[in-house]
Amino acid sequence: MSNRQNGGQGPWSRALGFSILLAAGATQVVAAPQDALTPVINGAAPQTLTFDWPMLRIGTGEYEEGPTGVTVFRFGRKVLGAVDVRGGGPGTVNADFLRLGYEAPELDAVVFSGGSWYGLESVTAANTALKDDGERGGHWDNVGLAVGSIIYDFGARRLNEIYPDKRLAQATLRAAQPGVFAQGPHGAGRSAVSGGLFGCNAHSGQGGAFRQIGQVKIAVFTVVNALGVVTDRDGRVVACHPDKGWPQDLKASDLMGATPDSLKPGWNGARAAAPDRKNTTISLVVTNRKLNPAELQRVAVQVHTSMARAIQPFATELDGDVLYAVSTAEVDAGPGDGLVSAEIGTVASELMWDAILAAVPAQPQGPAPTAVASNPTALARHAGEYRFSELASLQVTVKDGRLFGQATGSRDVFAIKRDAPAELVAVSDSEFAVPGRYPLTLRFEGDKVVINPGRWQQVGARARR
Repeated sequence: MSNRQNGGQGPWSRALGFSILLAAGATQVVAAPQDALTPVINGAAPQTLTFDWPMLRIGTGEYEEGPTGVTVFRFGRKVLGAVDVRGGGPGTVNADFLRLGYEAPELDAVVFSGGSWYGLESVTAANTALKDDGERGGHWDNVGLAVGSIIYDFGARRLNEIYPDKRLAQATLRAAQPGVFAQGPHGAGRSAVSGGLFGCNAHSGQGGAFRQIGQVKIAVFTVVNALGVVTDRDGRVVACHPDKGWPQDLKASDLMGATPDSLKPGWNGARAAAPDRKNTTISLVVTNRKLNPAELQRVAVQVHTSMARAIQPFATELDGDVLYAVSTAEVDAGPGDGLVSAEIGTVASELMWDAILAAVPAQPQGPAPTAVASNPTALARHAGEYRFSELASLQVTVKDGRLFGQATGSRDVFAIKRDAPAELVAVSDSEFAVPGRYPLTLRFEGDKVVINPGRWQQVGARARR
């Protein structure tokens, strides 16, 4: 159920425009000031991972107006943690502390957040919530410790700069629940994308996987906001908006082997111009097996290295890839008779590939424009200027019985540019599309226009005349 509570960069993606059916319980209003936003906590998700592990509680919080969000992993007591950083542009809080290899368990929570550097507020906010709630204090042996990382989800993928803040993070931590993890475009993965290097610009999200072997539990979680493409175990690209002429059964090896031609015009498909390039994959491995700091560090390195199979390319200069590994030390027994940390790392590596695949939602295609005879009266009702934020507005006009849109703010409105009007091709009297490589749908609802209705929608309000 959706629980609404008050109060409490990675390579860069390209201009995105997509549509999808409105998810159950998902609503959105015109962008409001940051302090007027209402957190949506543990909202309904069509796909969830469920497992039995009381020690590990998870919360997802979102601002629909972004859309953007935060995911909090909270442990029942202080635990031991390690970190491995691979990307060239990480954004973290307290990660260096985990590199020191102390034997004493210190970690309370791991936080993943959207909002680029501004989202790092979510990490410190989760920590202060522990103190505000009396679970941690100021004595040296009871100070709270939250660590975390961010993804870049601004730029061309949305028309505002709303970020996950203190109120959202604290509400999410307090509502964390055991054994439930939303898959796909939820929490920190709400506006994640993948494949920007090749112009795929596929919607992405967060994914998880779980396995129990005897008494040993292993869970993995990831937010995939990667510059590279997500690849299945047969080498096929899982999600991409291909250009015309690209292979029907697109494989990562096709793109990788043709680099740099596949990155620009000249290789069976043109690369869209001027992409945003701030991407990141942030991940977490948790086991209840007792591991010492050295073993836990090797698990982190092993699993992080394995992710290059599922994301190609991985850990580039423009990615901010970070992986955290946690041992809750609830059991001593390992899954077999060999090297315990290597076995756990092997199992976790395969689980992580599953989690990466689970992060990818169904890709919206958008309605196909047809020869609809538009009602002139209906077209006239849609004319006007619609404001999405202080950054983006859309001027809609009628000319010769056709509807046109032109961006009038400081940034383009996805495929609708500032330098020239684009025709809005009628699908019905209230729904229109802009044909192109990236689906773009507009739905007029009285004094509002909804672009790409659904999980990634942006809503503009008509300016007063």
